[in-house]
Amino acid sequence: MKTRTAPNFPRLIAVLVATVVAATALAASAAAAPVGIYRNAMDSDAQRRAITKLDGQSCGRGGSERAFRIRIGKRTRECLYRTPVVGRDLEIAATARLLSGTPKGLRRSAFVSVSLRTGRAGAGYQLLVFPLQRKTQLLRRASDGKRKYVAIEQNVGTVKGVGQANQLRLRAFNVTRGPDKGRSRILAFVGGELVANVTDDASGELQGRASGFSVGAKRAAKGLVGSVDDVVIRVPNPFE
Repeated sequence: MKTRTAPNFPRLIAVLVATVVAATALAASAAAAPVGIYRNAMDSDAQRRAITKLDGQSCGRGGSERAFRIRIGKRTRECLYRTPVVGRDLEIAATARLLSGTPKGLRRSAFVSVSLRTGRAGAGYQLLVFPLQRKTQLLRRASDGKRKYVAIEQNVGTVKGVGQANQLRLRAFNVTRGPDKGRSRILAFVGGELVANVTDDASGELQGRASGFSVGAKRAAKGLVGSVDDVVIRVPNPFE
């Protein structure tokens, strides 16, 4: 049975994340099995209202009975939305689709994504999945606009095409012990396949704490349509 989270409790969720993360400071490691704290199936108006826009000039939002739908407008490449959950050490999972209403000329450059530690100007970690190219990219974006593609995978068999469900999962946990202590371990999965496993020693430069998702393209993406549902947020397991 799915657990619904009331949309008017972002402050409570932020406090919960801070409390759990503080409790895990000594016990958790980057490899700890995460614990779910938030789920949004996007199957009601109330659940979809819990999602707010974080970045994007012209972004239309809507919904079906089962998903949060996004349509990109004029002079816009990407529409980024955030969940109510904020925190440093988080994992986000979501089901994302590039929908058939997207113009054919846009489809090859179009992506769906999930993101963590997101702040000003979209800075943070982002897993991008390109349905038509069967490609994934793990992007580290700084607040000054500089981008670094820390992992790229081609011909990923678990990436699905237009109209099909892509299961995205991104984890960013700080390492609390061993030679990598203080660095951030980033793991990314698509449909259960590991597509990125990196350690970032510059994670301290990312001050954002938002978690979210987006659809977009490498160029102006007017008419691009995507959807997201089954969003889950997890934190490090305090008992491991």
